[in-house]
Amino acid sequence: MIESYAADRCLDFWKSLGAMSLDTDAKKVLLRKIPHGLFICGVRDGDDVNGFTASWVTQGSFEPPLVVMGVRADSSSHAIIEATKRFSLNVLRADQKNLAAVFFKPQKGLGGRFESAPFTEGELGLPLLDDAVGGVECELVGSLKHGDHTVFVGAVKSARLIADGEALNLASTGWNYGG
Repeated sequence: MIESYAADRCLDFWKSLGAMSLDTDAKKVLLRKIPHGLFICGVRDGDDVNGFTASWVTQGSFEPPLVVMGVRADSSSHAIIEATKRFSLNVLRADQKNLAAVFFKPQKGLGGRFESAPFTEGELGLPLLDDAVGGVECELVGSLKHGDHTVFVGAVKSARLIADGEALNLASTGWNYGG
């Protein structure tokens, strides 16, 4: 009888979790309050070079130096990161909103975006912008696939500082991405 009672209470508890409701308007407002920088993520697979504006990025560890980035699972760059296990992150200056917009726009196929953003290949052969605060090249050390984005964890293997300064952030652009 006791086992049955405990099992029933446990089952009731789990059922109550499924009955929880999410206030989607509150969720949207609150998740958009999370501060985000804006970066250009560069990828390369052979002769194919691509890039996109990444905003879900953070440092994940001091030692070893790791960065964490969320990438849309249905993007061409996502497939390249999975295949090559590498990506670069370029830190944009506070006055480079227009460049971030070029890389934010959905695009069919690969390439094209870097025509408006000259770059140099880093030590891993990845695109590092010539006109930015600087950039890092990363090798993939982990990932978590869940939902419409994959969280990639990259070990920083090279870093190039061009000119230290204020970095571009999402709040300063008036754009929203998240929620």
